[in-house]
Amino acid sequence: MTGRQPPEVRLSPDRLARAALAYLAEPGDVALGALLAICEPADVLAAIRADLLPGTGPGCGDTPASRAALERALGRWRTRLPGLPEDESIAAACCGGGVRLACPGDAEWPSALDQLGQARPYALWLRGNASLGFACSRSVSIVGSRAATGYGGHVAGEIAAELGERGWAIVSGGAYGIDAAAHRGALAAEAVTIAVLACGVDYPYPAGHADLFDAIAAQGVVVSEWPPGRRPARMRFLVRNRVIAALGCGTVIVEAGERSGALNTARHAADLGKPLMAVPGPVTSAQSAGCHRIIREWAASCVTSASDIIELLSPLTIPDALAPGGPPQAPPPDSGDTPARDDLDADSARVLDALPSRGGAGTATIAVDAGVDLDTVLRCLGRLAGYGFIERCERGWRLRRS
Repeated sequence: MTGRQPPEVRLSPDRLARAALAYLAEPGDVALGALLAICEPADVLAAIRADLLPGTGPGCGDTPASRAALERALGRWRTRLPGLPEDESIAAACCGGGVRLACPGDAEWPSALDQLGQARPYALWLRGNASLGFACSRSVSIVGSRAATGYGGHVAGEIAAELGERGWAIVSGGAYGIDAAAHRGALAAEAVTIAVLACGVDYPYPAGHADLFDAIAAQGVVVSEWPPGRRPARMRFLVRNRVIAALGCGTVIVEAGERSGALNTARHAADLGKPLMAVPGPVTSAQSAGCHRIIREWAASCVTSASDIIELLSPLTIPDALAPGGPPQAPPPDSGDTPARDDLDADSARVLDALPSRGGAGTATIAVDAGVDLDTVLRCLGRLAGYGFIERCERGWRLRRS
């Protein structure tokens, strides 16, 4: 008698196409990002297989220069076609071994990634128990030198733990040094932490952090733009850094030399208009020279504690009243100061109207339905929660039950 066959894994055509495109193109390929902005993923994949140029012609912004760039990109992508796994294998890599696929439009997709424009990830592979989108609504990216000093490791761990105790998620890159100290600080505080890798989520790099990545997956989430099985490469770390910067509400550089890769993450954060912060170090330490430089030349804010960071980020995020155990920042629902629904400001009223009558909705969905930007949604959600109109739920936000 034969054993039971494993259930067949199925993905929608667009989700399968996004996963396949991640095998064919390196993340951050703006040519593919431009195509995905005007074409369905399945149509782009079919065009690559047919050696055609999708999304060109009248009305598509097609010019000789853009067409030449697409032709070069098509050649790049087609060279990987022979190594593209079968659809069944791709689907299994997206839904097996504790790994799942997140795509734009999913409830778990962090809307902050949309700020990357044509460099937005095509899809993300996730391993872990936390909701990525929910965690990133209150998150801080903490990065720094791999060759961290004892001072830097201590400061990174302490700041991450304090932020975690205040309900903030910690985003970092899983590397030795400052990254590892930040992850461990969050884990010690039993907070969510997010490791963004430059390889597949099933490929622990560095190998010495295999146990750390398992702990992160148990309490947070391990993230990658690369399919399972992909190994790291030097350029992939630089490409990965834009995602670390985008996922955090702000970025903190704890220790960085003049040529540290952490400065690449800082540059991405500055380009995205995210708050950029740096921890000062001894003036005699080469490992703090990069931090002093971005404070001096890039107008980064000097921070020395979690309180400094929260003070800088609190206008951009949901207030501490919504953190587990956080102090109230607005009148309680039964207070006489609570406004009636008709007395809300226009933006708050739009956000409240956008919440579904049943179930919940994520911040990105609410922003689209309300017709406002993400920062406005986050500000209004904090106000509405403080007044008792809405509450958190597994799917994001919902109308508060009586």
